[in-house]
Amino acid sequence: MAKNKEIKTNAMRILDRMKISYSHYTYECEEFTDGVQVADMLGLPHEKVYKTLVAQGVSREYFVFVIPIEAELDLKKAARAVGEKSVSMIHVKEINSVTGYIRGGCSPIGMKKLFPTFLDESALRFSSIMVSAGKIGAQVELDPRALLELARAGTAPVACGP
Repeated sequence: MAKNKEIKTNAMRILDRMKISYSHYTYECEEFTDGVQVADMLGLPHEKVYKTLVAQGVSREYFVFVIPIEAELDLKKAARAVGEKSVSMIHVKEINSVTGYIRGGCSPIGMKKLFPTFLDESALRFSSIMVSAGKIGAQVELDPRALLELARAGTAPVACGP
C-alpha cells in the first residue's frame, strides 16, 4: 500500500478526492518523449491517447487544449473555440511557470490555475481516454465526460490531422 502512495501524482490525488474512477499506467522514461512513443511503450491505441497543449490568446490569457496525440492543434479553430482573435502555443520554457508541470508531463488535471480548457470533441467517441498523470512516466485513463466535469472543460473541434 505504501508503494502506491509513492507513485501518486497531484492529478491522481485530485481524481481520488473527487471520487473519479481511473486507471493509471507507468512507463520508464528519463526525459520528454512524445505521446506516440508513450502509447507504443504502453501498447495503447493511438486514437485513445491525448496530449495537453497550452496556448495564449491575444488577450494574454492562457488556454488548455487536449487533443489526440497524432493530431495538431488547429490554431484558428482553437481561437474560435475560446473567443479570441488568435492564439499561439506558449514556449516550452514557459510550461512550468504557467502550469506547474514540465514538458511531457503536462496534465489537464491539477494545473496551478484552472485555465479555460477544451477537449477535442473526438474524445466523446470513447468510453475512456488517456492523458498525462502529471509527470513523465505516468498516464491516467478515465471517462472523457469525467475529465470535462473535473476540468470544467468544453468540447470543440480543435484538432486537425489523424
